[in-house]
Amino acid sequence: MQYYTDINSYQGDKKTAVTLGKFDSLHRGHQKLISKVRELALEEHIKSIVFSFDMQRKSLLTNEERKRHLEQQVDCMIQCPFTKEIREMEAEAFIENILVKTLHASCIVVGTDFHFGHGKRGDIHMLAQYAGVYHYRLVVLEKEMYEGREISSTFVKESLEAGEVERANELLGYSYHMSGIVEHGRRLGRTLGFPTMNVAPAERKIMPRFGVYACRVQIDGEWYCGIGNVGIKPTVTETHRLLTEVFVFGYKGDAYGKVITVEFCAFERPETRFASVGELKAQVDQDIAFGRAFFQKKCVEV
Repeated sequence: MQYYTDINSYQGDKKTAVTLGKFDSLHRGHQKLISKVRELALEEHIKSIVFSFDMQRKSLLTNEERKRHLEQQVDCMIQCPFTKEIREMEAEAFIENILVKTLHASCIVVGTDFHFGHGKRGDIHMLAQYAGVYHYRLVVLEKEMYEGREISSTFVKESLEAGEVERANELLGYSYHMSGIVEHGRRLGRTLGFPTMNVAPAERKIMPRFGVYACRVQIDGEWYCGIGNVGIKPTVTETHRLLTEVFVFGYKGDAYGKVITVEFCAFERPETRFASVGELKAQVDQDIAFGRAFFQKKCVEV
């Protein structure tokens, strides 16, 4: 997959099938758009492109995560910063200069609520109006639904904030996750009998509700089950630094300095300040039992 972080860097001259949006979570609705673009590109022997507006704010996916998700799905991804130039570009100019002259769009795939251009003047009706002028095919797809509500990044965020991670994963079509480098900590977990790994989220990564989760953890390409706490560890630290701390069932190696991925599978309880380390250990024993029981119900060996 070709990857660009600036629209001005794109130099292709082949006709394309393009879908546009923020793609800030790649939920099931986004996947529907991408699947259609891929289908049209194969049918017409043209290049498939995902054009993503980078709003440069906290997001459900980091740019690197978005790139990894799309790596084997489309021919090209353009991660376009939402600069003043893009924000103030008139909608008609965006169609002519970006979609037609730069991307050579032969097919454009968007959702019913897609807006673009200065003041969000551009919409599916304007795209339809100019389709005959610039000879592209417009495909507008209806929203994906979940329990009577449109699937959206807002819906996913609300679910994560409430600790409803299993619902969030249903909306996404994959397990919500984060990646990071395992840091050296105070090694308190090791002294208490459950050595943990501390991982800081990326700066703009939205994290789920503070608390304890059943997790899957990928280390060196292999997946393990475990439990993880998202939060600031109020019982043992005063720094209030946001971390994910995971205890990985059955892992015996040294993960310090390695990049691991943590998938959040089920919420158990909110993060709590305990009166003593002894109380903390007793609760963690219960957390471990919760995690093992969760994965055993899923028929996963732990």
